[in-house]
Amino acid sequence: MVPIFLGITVLSYLILTLTPGDPVQMLISPGQSAEDVAIKRRAFGLDQPVYVRYVKWLGELARGNLGYSFSTGAPVTKRVGERIVPTLKLTGAALLLSYLIGIPVGVLAAAKRYSAIDYLATVLTFLGISLPTFFLGLVGIYIFALRLQWLPVSGTMTLGGDGGFLDGLHHLVLPASVLAVAGAGIITRYVRSSMLEVMGQDYVRTARAKGLAEVLVMRRHALRNALIPVITLAGLQIPALLAGAVITEQVFEWPGMGRLTIEAINQRDYPVLMGITIIAAVLVAIGNLLADMAYAVADPRIHYE
Repeated sequence: MVPIFLGITVLSYLILTLTPGDPVQMLISPGQSAEDVAIKRRAFGLDQPVYVRYVKWLGELARGNLGYSFSTGAPVTKRVGERIVPTLKLTGAALLLSYLIGIPVGVLAAAKRYSAIDYLATVLTFLGISLPTFFLGLVGIYIFALRLQWLPVSGTMTLGGDGGFLDGLHHLVLPASVLAVAGAGIITRYVRSSMLEVMGQDYVRTARAKGLAEVLVMRRHALRNALIPVITLAGLQIPALLAGAVITEQVFEWPGMGRLTIEAINQRDYPVLMGITIIAAVLVAIGNLLADMAYAVADPRIHYE
């Protein structure tokens, strides 16, 4: 994980440096002299070579300091810390929903192979994967918020409300559902394919020959062994969810890291963008590590010394 993490920091820093636009030009007033611009660039350390700035930034990162925002002057850890909890709530709920939907539908499609249920699940799966998140968000707002008025349009709590758990859950349902649609479709396809492969194995046929009920055969013998690729997918879905949250948070005005990313891009706030990138990289690395550990839980044949 350590060399991968260092490689991510190098690439991210270089990409941000090569990005068109000057953060100083976003902050200075029109008509300021070249000397004032030079002073501002020196204050941000932008007058130094890229490799010098990167080494200094990496040294501060080793001390737990992500730097300071160009636009507000606030510590990056504070700005990101205020936004990471809403994003974790959103992506965590979306990941849970995608698995609660994707696994049962995938198992049912495999059990009813080439039936109307299988074809319907396939069509819905491809629709969920293909439709853009922003389109689903707008459709969800129109149907469930404006027409039916079942769910709120935006935000994390009702203005003037108590801000309790139920109120937060009420606001979470629509954006988490929209973000979970594509993930549920992908999981359904993986589960169906893996189940069909496992159902052709000898030990599944033996379980059926012993007279076990089909439900027990599917749950105890087929599903558990079919979960290995699905567990792998869990680690890969985290970056997809974080990327999808950028759009979803914009549509639903959700105050998370996604909206902060858009704000930082518009302001050329490189320290904030690097902070978000680093935290996202850590979350992805931890997710993949947990997926590796979960293999041993799903498959008794796998164990780690």
